[in-house]
Amino acid sequence: MDEREALVMKFCLAMLLVAGTSLGGQSGDRVYTADQTSNTISVIDPNTNKLLGSIHLGEDVPAALLPLYRGELLVHGLGFSPDHKTLDVVSIGSNSVTLIDTETNLVKGKIYVGRSPHEAFFRPDGRELWVAVRGENYISVIDPVSRRETRRIETANGPGIVLFRPDGKYAFVPSSFTPEMDVIDTTNYQVITRVPQVSPFSPNLAVDQDEVWFTLKGTGKTQIVSANPPFRTLATLETGPITNHVTFVNNVLGRFAYVSVGGKDQVLVYRRDRFSLPKLVATIKAGDLPHGIWGSGEGNRVYVGLENGDAVQAIDTATNQIIATIPVGQLPQALVYVPNATSSDKGTANLKPLGPATSALHLDLLPPDKSRSKAHASVSINSLGLIDNLQVAATGLEPRQTYRLVLLGGDSSSPQDLISFTAGIGGVAIVQTLGPLKRVGASPQTARPMKLEIRSDLPAPEFVVLQQAGSAVSTP
Repeated sequence: MDEREALVMKFCLAMLLVAGTSLGGQSGDRVYTADQTSNTISVIDPNTNKLLGSIHLGEDVPAALLPLYRGELLVHGLGFSPDHKTLDVVSIGSNSVTLIDTETNLVKGKIYVGRSPHEAFFRPDGRELWVAVRGENYISVIDPVSRRETRRIETANGPGIVLFRPDGKYAFVPSSFTPEMDVIDTTNYQVITRVPQVSPFSPNLAVDQDEVWFTLKGTGKTQIVSANPPFRTLATLETGPITNHVTFVNNVLGRFAYVSVGGKDQVLVYRRDRFSLPKLVATIKAGDLPHGIWGSGEGNRVYVGLENGDAVQAIDTATNQIIATIPVGQLPQALVYVPNATSSDKGTANLKPLGPATSALHLDLLPPDKSRSKAHASVSINSLGLIDNLQVAATGLEPRQTYRLVLLGGDSSSPQDLISFTAGIGGVAIVQTLGPLKRVGASPQTARPMKLEIRSDLPAPEFVVLQQAGSAVSTP
């Protein structure tokens, strides 16, 4: 085949991919999000890009904080079994892994593990479920049949996630607190290599037979390591502040990595050639604070959760354009795409509506006029009944400097401090607070409408770093 014929073939294949994007996948495919504040799992049909309903694993705050509360708290991590019939859900606050039947959307069982687990994934043979216990220093190995812990594998402090090479020979565990990614030999459960991370705080990775890509959230980088001994670092990419998750997509156009960058509201697309460094080929403007991300089974779609947008966006990989925005529960974290999750076309058994979990306000905080600062913050205020949960994601701050989120206006004649926080080593911060805050910026008819600011005592007392821009945007 000469060069011209090769180009014609590539063009034809690309057209086939474009033609195939009218559907997100096969009948029975599902997209799931772990909704941290509403303690729900949102279930999406990728063929229609519609929310089918949610699986309620717990109550909203403050009910979830009561001493007799028995539901799940801070639903955060997601994985699924090799046969695609079991969803595993990690709840950070209740130290639990919940197993859900994807056919019925019912809970099959629950396993309690150590302090603050983060993510859990099945081995490729399905015989074990490995849980990264981030609040401690080990992987908890679970028998999914007996639902009991069978062993612990000691790792660097703060294992963030564990994923396996497709052949199951090695497991890769980056750390949230230690600048080290551990490589585990799955035949003897031993750490065989400790790969230096450029920085700590790695929440996510993607693995194939050739490479491991793991994100470094605090410094805005993505590190690439060979998936084969001696597991050397191949490259480190400057992806941007609050680099969250990464997923691999293979289709007729090539091999790609999609990276969600929360601080810039972007999804970056890199071409992954086997014999050269990754090349950035597209920058997709996404919604508010993109977080969890996963590709469809056929590689024609990528789905990304918007942490501060309470939604999921669908990306057409042929054009790298957003083609749908789907409302989900509060503060979606992990997201997975599960092919053939259900044999039913409807697959809505036992699902419930989201209810008040979809009520939110979204704000932007920008530098004052004439400021040269590049700082920015997005704010999401979610209804929790009589009170609200406010989350701020800020970038461009001074590393290790202390800031205050301040409320002005309303019935108070003086500013009210809502929360104090310290920016991380990359100048980023994600903080939360509770209170009756939904009125912020949403009551222009009042004489003194309430506004938010971020202040610092440096370089001068009560120095305004960021202030609320325009009016709040409400999502029903």
